[in-house]
Amino acid sequence: MQRVAIARALIHEPKILLADEPTGNLDTTTGAVILELLRRVARERNTATIMATHSAEAAALANVVVKLRDGRIEEMTRR
Repeated sequence: MQRVAIARALIHEPKILLADEPTGNLDTTTGAVILELLRRVARERNTATIMATHSAEAAALANVVVKLRDGRIEEMTRR
């Protein structure tokens, strides 16, 4: 169901894509495929992706990482 939801979100070629734990319920291999897909979509379609995640691997792919703690910005890193 999660992969179908991602496909449905991408079909309309949005300018902004909101992803809440896109790899949360996936195995490691499928999660890596989904992260690469989101990265490729962002690059090729000029789509901004805003992702909420607890995954260090997913966060490592981001251009900007905003860390929250207790509802407040704790740190912001640009790469």
